Amino acid sequence: MLRMRIGLLFGLVCLFSDNILAQQENRLAKESSPYLLQHAHNPVDWYPWGEEALNRAKKENKLIFLSVGYAACHWCHVMERETFEDEEIAKYLNENYICIKVDREERPDIDQIYMTAVQLMSGRGGWPMTVIMTSDAKPIFGGSYFPARDGDRANLPGFFTIAKRAVQLWTDQEAELKAQAERIAEALIESLASSESIPAGTEIDQETCRTMTQETQQRLAAGFDATHGGFAYVESNPNRPKFPEPANLVFLLERSKRSSLPQEVRDQANILLVKTLDSMMAGGIYDHLGGGFHRYSVDRFWRIPHFEKMLYDNGQLAQLYANAFEATGSAEYRMISEGTCDFVLRELTAPGGAFYSSLDADSEGEEGKFYRWDKEELAIVAKSNSKFDTFMSVYGLKSMPNFEGKYFAPQPGKPLTQVAQEKSQTLDAFVNSLKTAKESLLEIRSKRTRPSTDVKILTSWNGLMIAGLADSGRILKRKEYVDAAVKAAEFILRELKTSQGRLLRSYALGDGKLSGYLDDYAFFVHGLLRLHLATQEERWLVQAIELSRTQMRFFINEQSGGFYYTANDQAELIARFQDPVDGVIPSGNSLTASNFMYLTYVAKQAEFDLPLKRVLLSSFSLLGKNPRGASLMSAQLDNWVDKQE
Repeated sequence: MLRMRIGLLFGLVCLFSDNILAQQENRLAKESSPYLLQHAHNPVDWYPWGEEALNRAKKENKLIFLSVGYAACHWCHVMERETFEDEEIAKYLNENYICIKVDREERPDIDQIYMTAVQLMSGRGGWPMTVIMTSDAKPIFGGSYFPARDGDRANLPGFFTIAKRAVQLWTDQEAELKAQAERIAEALIESLASSESIPAGTEIDQETCRTMTQETQQRLAAGFDATHGGFAYVESNPNRPKFPEPANLVFLLERSKRSSLPQEVRDQANILLVKTLDSMMAGGIYDHLGGGFHRYSVDRFWRIPHFEKMLYDNGQLAQLYANAFEATGSAEYRMISEGTCDFVLRELTAPGGAFYSSLDADSEGEEGKFYRWDKEELAIVAKSNSKFDTFMSVYGLKSMPNFEGKYFAPQPGKPLTQVAQEKSQTLDAFVNSLKTAKESLLEIRSKRTRPSTDVKILTSWNGLMIAGLADSGRILKRKEYVDAAVKAAEFILRELKTSQGRLLRSYALGDGKLSGYLDDYAFFVHGLLRLHLATQEERWLVQAIELSRTQMRFFINEQSGGFYYTANDQAELIARFQDPVDGVIPSGNSLTASNFMYLTYVAKQAEFDLPLKRVLLSSFSLLGKNPRGASLMSAQLDNWVDKQE
């Protein structure tokens, strides 16, 4: 009887728990994005972006609270715990706002538009992105992370105060707020309409191209950190975070090899390139135990990483280090490319062969916990491994802790090639001597709670990884990398290409969704063309040509000659834009230029010659104002000039 009563009580507890769970389950529970699903049980009454939310805001004349982030984002997790799980704040938001949550990786169009607005309003941006908008989705306030309440974190206003103040203003001064929103929207549209029309009959000329590419190199050199590598260095803010910025490095690699340039120009490009590649691979931004790159360094020295591992970084950097190995013969560059490819194949490969988006920065609620080490752990390993003392010396584990003052992130601080030379050893022999110690640490790390994986599959980022594997496999003679690229490409064509020949953006929980953006077409075609180069199989070229034609049909900006980010039949937002900037992810326009260059001059497809010239011309406005803002496009200008000589 007692056992039956306990069973009945247990059943009631489970039923009650299920009911509570069901009560707190919001609309995001029906989504497939891992980031949105992370918020599916917040007490906030979240909507995904769509007509239901936007129409309700208009009907009820309520402010919209837009929150944008991504699954691997540390501060997104912090704001969720502090603010979106707070019952009092959630109740207030539900009563006074229409709350919309967006995965920036699924909807980069929304992210780009409102991030531009945030930067116009506040002078800075970041994630999580916090935007308060009028009922017609025009922004009136924006920022990044905010603590829940005033006083929670020094010098930062509390989100609850901001939310209440905005509602009070909306109640008392709605007309003024709407007028302000109109002014912000106008400035936003003007800012996003950065492309200028090309006058009829305008021709691309070699002299202008050479001038622009030389200016790009000079601007990179002017912002170069000669001590630690990397760019955008200024003495007034020497310790600002550093990102890998592969587009800059690809530009410099191409310049260092370009025989048509003066030797001193090539030498300068090589110095900037090699110093940055060496510094990145010697720092904590590279995972010296498990391979692969973290997203960025929080300091100037590449020492302390922000611990997310993103597919787009690793695809580009695997490709870059493989090509740098081909150009320089550096065995360590080969090792880094292989370590990066092996990491992706081991930890980011989905069933079917495509690639997941990222690994989180956090585990067990703490940033970097999976990757960091304390003295006690290291001491235990040292007792059981006679060679661990050398490993600790090489990877900086004997000095002061280099993460949060009490933890270690293993890193040699200089290329292993240099360390091996100092010890009068070959690189292979030296690395092999550290193998046992490294394996001991990896075994311990493998038993920790792993960071979560964002298991959505993005067409564009898979394109970058396919290109990285195809080039790495071809250059390094690693057939398994090319085979992995083939499997991923086949998955995208099978699951994310529609019967009408259109690409979808995202795949998760067994389904593809969302119409593809420019990046999905340009990046995936880039991957297909690198596969064509690696395998010489005609099928990849055929698919690349077909998808490039589709891109021409749906994305072309007839006035500028470049390509809009969104297709001409996608749902309209408050602005349609052409993004020419090469950041941590390259511009779709720059990779389109690269694709059309290949199709025109390698594959001999003459139909892409005029579109190539027009997309190159479309970059002139940006390159004239900010030459290092489109460094990958500058590389294509160099390529085009060489083809004319």
